[in-house]
Amino acid sequence: MDPQPERGTTSISFASYARLVGQNRNFRRLWLAQIVSEIGDWFYTLAIYTLLLQLTGHAGSVALALVLQVLPQTFVGPTAGVVNDRLRRKHVMIAADLIRFFIVLSMLFVRSRSMVWLVYPLLVAETIMAAFFEPARNAVIPNVASSREVLVANTLSSATWSVNLLIGASIGGVVAAFFGRDAVFILNALSFLASAFLIRGMRFSEPHAESAAPLRARDLVDFSPVLQGIRYIRNHRTLLPTVFAKAGELMVGPSWVIFTVLGASEFALHRSGMNPAGQAMLGMSILLGGRAIGALAGPLVAARWAGYRDRRLRLGILFGYLIIATGYGTLGAARSVWLASLCAMVAHAGGSTVWVFSTTLLQLHTEDQFRGRVFSADLGLSSFSFAMTAYLAGVFLDAGYSARAVASGTGAVMLIPAALLSFSLLRTWTRHDQPAESENRIQPE
Repeated sequence: MDPQPERGTTSISFASYARLVGQNRNFRRLWLAQIVSEIGDWFYTLAIYTLLLQLTGHAGSVALALVLQVLPQTFVGPTAGVVNDRLRRKHVMIAADLIRFFIVLSMLFVRSRSMVWLVYPLLVAETIMAAFFEPARNAVIPNVASSREVLVANTLSSATWSVNLLIGASIGGVVAAFFGRDAVFILNALSFLASAFLIRGMRFSEPHAESAAPLRARDLVDFSPVLQGIRYIRNHRTLLPTVFAKAGELMVGPSWVIFTVLGASEFALHRSGMNPAGQAMLGMSILLGGRAIGALAGPLVAARWAGYRDRRLRLGILFGYLIIATGYGTLGAARSVWLASLCAMVAHAGGSTVWVFSTTLLQLHTEDQFRGRVFSADLGLSSFSFAMTAYLAGVFLDAGYSARAVASGTGAVMLIPAALLSFSLLRTWTRHDQPAESENRIQPE
């Protein structure tokens, strides 16, 4: 039987989410910034992918876009980690938002096939800014939430991501279909301004910045702090497998390519007065809507089961992998857009659970002075995985394999990280389960 924490209950009640938002001003502003920014992002993602597919006619162009949206984070990660461990992470997030405002507005210059090339450097620039923003956001949550609120905060953030995807995928497709892509680009740019304004109003302590030496230009290419971060992760039994958990979600990259192609080729919703691009976007919207519902429900249910126990958080990651494999394995057999949406819902219920549980374990087991580097490594590894698998999905699709076959193959491949994690858990589990908060500071083994 699992032991109980020293205080309170191990389960997560729904009232916990309302209490966190209502009583924690800093988290509330961070949460609202996430809402406005992510809704704009989903509008924007739909517009970019369908624009590329329409102007080029190749699934590979969508895969390349996804690669450029994630792969640079792998290479920028070491520098971003050092910056986030030396500067105030609040200031890093604000700067990233303001720069992305101008980057997204520049998408308005893409008006024809001859200007498609401009999409790619802009996506790279935006990705570089995200590589600074996302580790900062994850790293500040333990600074604005107590150890017993961290899982609640991450679950709420994940649920919000899912609702934003549902809203963005549903409304974004309609907005782009009836008002055009320019409206989508403008709305997304404004969302970054709103996010910067909300984060600017946060007031919290950042101990790592208060004790750090001033950041110098040569520090950006000095990799000794990166090596310190690698040694820190390597010497912590909990951190080492957990930092690879998101990289094991091998369906994330292919999902965007698969959904885009399925929405355009097999599940386009034919409506009078709507052009083919709009029909494809609506089909893709339904698939993404199913994904969003699953991603919303998965962590909410799993967090109530896992509570604050390390053992259950790790076991939940394994279950998540198996659920992903089931959802994508059956997606290839779906014959209607609604059944395909249901498969996406199942798969991403597991995927979102992996994301939330791995983030929570990293936050609870990482010291503040290393948190920027740990989350940059987390983002860099997952970004590399997403980029490579997205590229391979595009290669297979352009080689003549159907989107259904690629989807089922993705489900089968998900059994690889599940097997690796099972082996890791068998090696590292001890006889006694401990509450996660009691191990908030772990010494190297």
